[in-house]
Amino acid sequence: MIKPDLFDVVELLVDIPELGRSAGDRGAIVEQYSDRASEVEFTNPEGETLALHTLSPEQFIVVWQAKTKTWVSLADRITSAVQKLSEERQEEVLNFTRSLYKNWV
Repeated sequence: MIKPDLFDVVELLVDIPELGRSAGDRGAIVEQYSDRASEVEFTNPEGETLALHTLSPEQFIVVWQAKTKTWVSLADRITSAVQKLSEERQEEVLNFTRSLYKNWV
């Protein structure tokens, strides 16, 4: 799993309706409070701040790393997301993947 760092771009894994955020929304980490909380800034296409929210690492995955200035591969994003699931849910994802592969090949 990729550890979130300052200025990384993250993508929400979950809807947070009380904050007006949806899974897939992207923002940048602008403050790290601990390993358990990051301040994420959400902006409009012009770069104007729409909102700042304190989020836990379970709520998002890193999609762009500021340190290396590179996008995280799709495989690594999927791995990061799946690792945040319970063991039971991970097994469901594996079974679903098997069914996709079986029907695709």
